[in-house]
Amino acid sequence: MEAETMNGNYSPSETDATELKDKKKKKNKKKKTAQVKHSESYIPHQPPEQQNGSKLSKKLYEKELTRLQVELVKMQYWVKHQGTRIVIIFEGRDAAGKGGTIKRITEPLNPRGCRVVALGTPSDREKTEWYFQRYVAHLPAAGEIVCFDRSWYNRAGVEHVMGFCTEGQYQEFLQTCPEFERMLVRSGIILLKYWFSVSDEEQERRFQSRTTDPARRWKLSPMDLESRDRWVEYSQAKDVMLSYTNIPEAPWFTVEADDKKRARLNCINHLLSKIPYVDMTPEPLELPPRKSAPHDYARPPRNEQFFVPHVY
Repeated sequence: MEAETMNGNYSPSETDATELKDKKKKKNKKKKTAQVKHSESYIPHQPPEQQNGSKLSKKLYEKELTRLQVELVKMQYWVKHQGTRIVIIFEGRDAAGKGGTIKRITEPLNPRGCRVVALGTPSDREKTEWYFQRYVAHLPAAGEIVCFDRSWYNRAGVEHVMGFCTEGQYQEFLQTCPEFERMLVRSGIILLKYWFSVSDEEQERRFQSRTTDPARRWKLSPMDLESRDRWVEYSQAKDVMLSYTNIPEAPWFTVEADDKKRARLNCINHLLSKIPYVDMTPEPLELPPRKSAPHDYARPPRNEQFFVPHVY
């Protein structure tokens, strides 16, 4: 029942006052939620379907990928504005899905500020250089993101297992790599390292599928075929590598990659959580009316130009 004051003006009852207080709290809570910015501890929302063991549906995968790629664009705006330097290393077994993940990370980003580095066999001159020298040349400047599709860890993996380096070079790498990475981190570079783990059975299935797919057959290199027979050697090399280079300043993060779709989403999700970015996306632009072309301009005749034929 409504209460009245001595002068006859309306005064809210105790119940009304409580309701107003609750509404005010909810309003303030919504306001604070809207103002929350991404921080280092931020982890994008994961739908329940992604957390269970069932196969990820194509619809859910595409929906989540679209959302995460929008976040990647926001992150790149922040990186450019802040002058941040980011290095992301992707390592793992052959056919583990590194390339597909890198593609999904880079496809929405501005290529001027995001590069993929996938170096081939070192030249005769590069073989005489300091081992890290050719990688240093590809490190990012301010506002850049560099994704290494395999990196200096070749020495601890394929070079060691296949005998492309001496035992002395291998041991030197294990000792100096942690110091090299600490130098990068001290210089202000954000260094993230991902190891894509795939089971023996799944790797073999992917190898077999490549033999029948003309668009992916080029992925079966002699090194890939040789790795099929050296599963244990590569496993042992990976274990030793992690024991030496899993340092607090730049730890390794393992991505379970038997399910490619889950691996991509999980990796991008984790990557975003490790970058303390805030949304700096510019406001929508309002373009002014377009100026009309000068009256004395005339396009050249079509028969003087070459056009791509309409095949489709």
